[in-house]
Amino acid sequence: MNKEKVKHIIEQGEGISVEFKKAGKQLPENLFETVCAFLNRKGGEILLGVDDDKNIHGIENDKTEIFCKQIANLSNNPQKLFPSFLLEPQIIEFENKKLIYIFIPISSQVHKTGNKIYDRSVDGDYILNSDAQIKQIYIRKSVDYSENRIYSFLYESDFADGVVDRVRKIIRIYRPNHPWNELSNDEFYRTAGLYRKDIATGEEGFTMSALLLFGKTETIGSAIPHYKVDALVRIENIDRYDDRINIRCNLIEAYDKLMDFVTKHLPDKFYLQGDQRISLREKIFREIVANILIHREYTNAFPTSFIIYKDKVECKNANKPHTWGSLKPGNFEPFPKNPHIAQIFTQMGRSEELGTGVQNVFRYNKIYSDTDNNEFIEGDVFVTLVPLRIFKESNVPLNVPLNVPLNVPLNVPLNERQKMILSAIKTNSKIIIDEMAEEFQVNIKTIKRDIIKLQEANIIMRIGSKKAGYWKIIS
Repeated sequence: MNKEKVKHIIEQGEGISVEFKKAGKQLPENLFETVCAFLNRKGGEILLGVDDDKNIHGIENDKTEIFCKQIANLSNNPQKLFPSFLLEPQIIEFENKKLIYIFIPISSQVHKTGNKIYDRSVDGDYILNSDAQIKQIYIRKSVDYSENRIYSFLYESDFADGVVDRVRKIIRIYRPNHPWNELSNDEFYRTAGLYRKDIATGEEGFTMSALLLFGKTETIGSAIPHYKVDALVRIENIDRYDDRINIRCNLIEAYDKLMDFVTKHLPDKFYLQGDQRISLREKIFREIVANILIHREYTNAFPTSFIIYKDKVECKNANKPHTWGSLKPGNFEPFPKNPHIAQIFTQMGRSEELGTGVQNVFRYNKIYSDTDNNEFIEGDVFVTLVPLRIFKESNVPLNVPLNVPLNVPLNVPLNERQKMILSAIKTNSKIIIDEMAEEFQVNIKTIKRDIIKLQEANIIMRIGSKKAGYWKIIS
């Protein structure tokens, strides 16, 4: 969130997706009425510390952190917001005053607060009193969001071994103070919207989003037989392919496979952001990969494709459009196709705030390929075209970083486990390999292999003996 966007929100004023609220010694009493209404309608943005007339009052310094924690905890409390939907408020400074910004995406479920269902109009929040109104909102949600489909005979035994524990450990490492970290698995499923009860029908069970995120390949194939991601390289052999993988596993593992495919076939480019080396390739393609997995319409049989050509990467994805045509930064309103799947990816650090993906691709591909002619075309099939100029007029070997000074270590892209190792070392520099293997539920050889790669890349080093020494992060 930057100051320009805050300025734009304040200038446009309150409306169907923007709300201002003063915040004195405590949170506004009607805050969660607005949260509930935004979740039920089309999402929105709340600024605390601004009044209805756009006057900026700010929030007392000693209250900002307290308010943010209260908002996060209350949004995760089913007695306050049901079903719960975790919010992550941000503290921002504007005109020398502290404000709190809350982004609320549209939800695929119907929410209530104080045992009442709220909806949103340009005039503000209003209670749905009649059965007809409530029925209509349920119908609208069920039509728009297939991820909420309940599978009554889907059980935890149908999930891939260890995938739920792995997801929860990644969230725990990435967000140590996350309120989900203290929940049991059953509470986690319900809080994350992956297990639900349909109030209209009484049907109860795990949802399609849970199946896609965690399911065994054969279970997903049984319920959604048309689901697959076809990843190809067509640089030399345009008619067929140079390399290909066909992915039918759950989305957590699919993300890893696609990112490994990108690492294998696209070179990286040395780049400093400030004094930190970053992987432009990862910055760009984590957005592309997350987008095609999170926002696909999974009831549509059109297959997902991810194709690397010499001059571009092209992706096609089944879609349920909310607008048509080309999307550019600033000219569209982001709309989550599968909010619960998106929320899991966001809490794992694999995707960012809704709408930032397109911005990041434009920003970083300008540096990576010296072009911003990226295309995101929304229709019944969502098409992504990312131009590449890294191979132009040269025969650059695949997977070789470009423009790397000889005295600078290679910017080696790290997989999820290697990032977790670095996080573990930051937390405890004396952690030993056996402890990491047990923590990440992999064998010792795998951890040793990752450690060697990190050492060879000059990212970490061992100081002292194996027993009495410690790890040091170099870069």
